Formats: sequence, C-alpha cells, structure tokens
Amino acid sequence: MPHDERSTRSADASPNARPLRVLYCRCAYADVVPEDVKDRVLQRLCESGRAFDTVADLCEMSARHDPALNRIAECGGVKIAACYKRAVHGLFEAAGAPLSTDDVHVLNMRTDDADTIADNLLNDGEVDT
Repeated sequence: MPHDERSTRSADASPNARPLRVLYCRCAYADVVPEDVKDRVLQRLCESGRAFDTVADLCEMSARHDPALNRIAECGGVKIAACYKRAVHGLFEAAGAPLSTDDVHVLNMRTDDADTIADNLLNDGEVDT
C-alpha cells in the first residue's frame, strides 16, 4: 500500500543511488508499541512528503503467509519501523520470506524514541544506531 509516489534524495547521494524504501508497521493487533511513538513516527512520515509503505501488523501478515512479505523481502533495500530486529526477521522467515541482512534495517518502536526512529527512516543513508 504505497502512501505516496514521491521520494527524496540527499544532495550528496549518487545519481544512480536510490533511497532505501520505508515500511511502517502499525502493530495494530498487539499492544506492545506505545501509541504515542507509533503516532509520532507516522506523523513525521506523512509530513515529510517521502514515499513509504504501511501495514497494519507484520505479525498478522506472517501468520497468514501474506505474499506481500515475499515482495518486500525480494526487493530488499528497506528500513522497517516495527519492533525488535530478531522478531521482524523471524516473522519474515516464518512466512517463507527471509530478509537479507545486508540492506534491511529494522528500527525498534518498542525501545527507541519516535524522533530518532523517524530521523533514521527519513535519512537516505544508513541507519544511525
């Protein structure tokens, strides 16, 4: 579900480089991510004008073996705002869509503050840890 067709590129990025895709998980079916963090990250993404994808709940998608997880895994080059890295990788693995470890960055909305997560999602470089 693309949010928007536009994307941004930093001034120092190579002309052939493409920014990493952004995937935002709402974690809708589990009360494990603070609402204020989810809301603030989503607000920052919407205000940025940058294209991003959003899903209601990666856990539920994994349980259903949703084919969208395969498409995400096959494309690579993605930053995922969800929960623990090991959990996100495990969800994709359980759905038969293992994620690459090279170009997939998981940001943890359970433990990190919203602005740090949003800043990392919106920069075109690597994730600051």
